[in-house]
Amino acid sequence: MGLCLFSKKSYLDLIFSGLFELRSFKRPVIVKASSFTKLYRGASALLLLDDYDSGSNSDSSLVVNEVAVPENRLHTCDGLQLLSVVVRVIKSLNWRAAREMRFRESVEKYGFPFSIDAFRMTVHVFGFARMPMEMHGLLRDVLYYYQDVGYDMFELLPSMLELLNDAETSAVLVDVLIKLFAANSMLENAVDVFFQAQNIGVQPGIRSSNFLLKCLVEGSRRQELSTLFEEMKNSGPSPSVYTYTILMNFYCNEQYAQDKVDMQQATSILEEMDNNGIEPSVVTYSTYIHGLCRVGYAVLALKLIQDLKHNNQPLNVYCYNAVMHAICRNGKPDEAMGLLGEMRSYGITPDVYSYSILIDGFCECGEIEKGLTLFEEMESPEVNIKPSLVTYSSLLKGLSGIGLMEASVDMFHRLGSYGYKYDQHAYSILISGYLMQGNLDSAHELLEEMIRTNLTPCAIDYKNLINGFCRIGSIDKALQLFNTVKDSGVRPNTLTVNDIVSGYCMEGDIREALEFLEEMTDQGINPNIYSYSIIINRLCKEGKSEYALELIPMMLKRNILPNVVVYSTLVDGFAKQEKLEKALMLYTRMIKFGVTPNTITFTILINVLFTMGKVKEAYNLFEKMILNGLDPDRICYTSIIAGLCKIGYVKIGLKLFEEMLQKGHMPSVVTYTCLIDGFCKQNRMDIATMLVDKMRRRNMSPDVVTYDVIIHGYIRKGQVHKLHYLFDEMRKEGIVPDDIMCKTLGLIGCR
Repeated sequence: MGLCLFSKKSYLDLIFSGLFELRSFKRPVIVKASSFTKLYRGASALLLLDDYDSGSNSDSSLVVNEVAVPENRLHTCDGLQLLSVVVRVIKSLNWRAAREMRFRESVEKYGFPFSIDAFRMTVHVFGFARMPMEMHGLLRDVLYYYQDVGYDMFELLPSMLELLNDAETSAVLVDVLIKLFAANSMLENAVDVFFQAQNIGVQPGIRSSNFLLKCLVEGSRRQELSTLFEEMKNSGPSPSVYTYTILMNFYCNEQYAQDKVDMQQATSILEEMDNNGIEPSVVTYSTYIHGLCRVGYAVLALKLIQDLKHNNQPLNVYCYNAVMHAICRNGKPDEAMGLLGEMRSYGITPDVYSYSILIDGFCECGEIEKGLTLFEEMESPEVNIKPSLVTYSSLLKGLSGIGLMEASVDMFHRLGSYGYKYDQHAYSILISGYLMQGNLDSAHELLEEMIRTNLTPCAIDYKNLINGFCRIGSIDKALQLFNTVKDSGVRPNTLTVNDIVSGYCMEGDIREALEFLEEMTDQGINPNIYSYSIIINRLCKEGKSEYALELIPMMLKRNILPNVVVYSTLVDGFAKQEKLEKALMLYTRMIKFGVTPNTITFTILINVLFTMGKVKEAYNLFEKMILNGLDPDRICYTSIIAGLCKIGYVKIGLKLFEEMLQKGHMPSVVTYTCLIDGFCKQNRMDIATMLVDKMRRRNMSPDVVTYDVIIHGYIRKGQVHKLHYLFDEMRKEGIVPDDIMCKTLGLIGCR
């Protein structure tokens, strides 16, 4: 028999109200005394319970003072075993006794109404005793049953509060239910319990309210969070510093605030705390500082730290770490390094994250020596901070980035002897390092080692290695690795498939590329627009534009609509095959299907029209391009200038050349040569020479083609005496004349 924690009167009231709840008496029990306290003293009440609990049948009835309880009625009532457990709990507050009550088993054996009454009674008992953990365990059992059978969760609170007239116990019950619902991600039910309680005059506690707020933050439930916070401010419980810090964490963390840090709201939280006389904690400030750094306000964050120091406000290492990380991210690790000494001067000891942030910052900037110096400082007896795997990963990345793969791999292999477990990230760093050097075989060996150590490479490791093999033409190794990916259970994505397709096309194996694409489609890896663009581009380069065009119906069949890149590739392919009408037909088709041409498309078409002698149409298309809001690039300007100069419209060409300069497009040697050729053909050698001088002033040297057109210009003008001067000038500039020029100059073996 355990220790009873209730007052005598409340204890006896609870017992008899409970027994009536459980319908233990089939007929009214007559109590003649005016109070339970007078009728039952000490052991007499416990005797009643003991006799009842033991199931004694020595007398025909049990009589205690003026209460007569027919024994046969007790023993024939439903749920006697369950009732005996309730009685033991009432007497002893024994959790083990309560755990004999399993709600699901009780419902199956005694029915739902009787079981819910018994559990309610037991919950109330633990509530009076202020034993919330025990209440939580019982209510969780009920909740899981409600979930399984689909009962209305919103009715659980009213059901549990039935016959409970004690305000403090009701508040304990409300708090337990809020935490129970929130912990099980049933946030709508938890919020409903909060508001139901407020409506009946029971105020939830600040701890349960804060726990609910925290769960709402983790669930990114902004609307419910704001509503609950406003209700707490209006009706209670009054927000604490922890309440405000929870809200601060929500607004300063993009993970919770739907990928958007809201520093305006975060700042209003600080202002509200100040207005209400609530002093922010060091956690509040560090959270706010993290938020400022996340949105790029590292300078403001640092100023806040200085102000807090000046006012003797609390600061911790997390405040400084956030600012150091932001400064390093901006590429200024030396500036961040200065904060390390400032931390120490304020009595804050840097931790492993402080050093790791700085080491990573220096390694990212290629200053690996400074990173290694900090690493040695960490391990020194004065500091004695054990580097983390993240610290080592930064060094591995730094060493790999500057090509010191041997040192990087050596450090990596020594990690095991230091007690670290190799992780996927460290392997990925080394694999990327080898790929940057073009050492695909070493990268492949590391990948296989990774698999042998029961680590699963990520998709990007496979993809990068497959891409590398495809780029160097090792399609067989790429396919072998691709099959390894599939066999290991990692599903290849479309990007990896496209790498294989590209590898086939680089080798000229168009048929194999198409068959591979078909095979992948059958396996549920659907191609995209780029898959077909690769094949179309290769076919057009091989002069097989007609075959490339046949892929369009195949694309449409798979709901892949050709885009401007596909159409531009086809137009260019037909143009290079001198099938100009076909190229123009494709342009008309793309306009009809609503595909907007880009600068590349217009440039190709302008060349096509000039080739066809349609000068006016070409120039009109150029103007249309500008009207459509497209800015001609250097290649486009060069194309139209070349076309105009070929047919003698050099003045218009020169005007476009000046326009090109005004728009900030730097002409190429080809652009100058087109203009020089045009003026040479019109015997304007003065303008041609001026253009050559402009080239040189722009640190641009004429090439062999430029000299060739100038030489022909002088020959055309009969100024042959200048040819040998030009030839000497070419030799000084290191330009070797071609055979045509040598023949033109009448020089034997001039090269």
